[in-house]
Amino acid sequence: MIARICGLLVYKSPTYVIVDAHGVGYRVFVPLTTFYELPDAGQPVTLNIHTHVKQDAINLFGFHASEERDIFQLLLAVNGIGPKLAVNILSGIAACDLLRAVSQGNLKRLVTIPGVGRKMAERIILELKDRVLKLGAQEALERRLIKDSAPDMLMEDALSALVNLGYKNQAAEDALTKVCREAPTELTLDILLKNALKVLAG
Repeated sequence: MIARICGLLVYKSPTYVIVDAHGVGYRVFVPLTTFYELPDAGQPVTLNIHTHVKQDAINLFGFHASEERDIFQLLLAVNGIGPKLAVNILSGIAACDLLRAVSQGNLKRLVTIPGVGRKMAERIILELKDRVLKLGAQEALERRLIKDSAPDMLMEDALSALVNLGYKNQAAEDALTKVCREAPTELTLDILLKNALKVLAG
């Protein structure tokens, strides 16, 4: 079973990448959160891999952070969630936000994820809440994935400002998450808004 791939990124798209490792090109499906972290084509890359074996195919799913792969595998334990839906879920919500929503039983947040209806959201909470709390997975992910993000109050203020400017709540939230993830320095409200507007305009 392949658990990690290091090689040259020869192709990337929002849904999958091709990594050349010692002359072999591996197609790896990725969520948008990992896509945003990828270097340019032609650069070296390392991905944490989940290998999914079916009767007629072997598919690889890659993640920038090993914790995100762990959450992907947690999602696969939910009845009715296969690897493609799990990738879509992680493309629609940051892994740390997903775990927070599950641990808090936040049904309203989960149903905003594309492909997740009310019944699926209820099932995710029912089947994963105890496991998330028991494993302490939320805290581990937040240490790894949000250590450079803006404080919650700052994010709320920025989100409110963008919504007041006419942007949809989900689009604004996604833009702010992207800015926080890529920010090289500590963010202020002005910088956060300025960079989020650039993302939304692009």
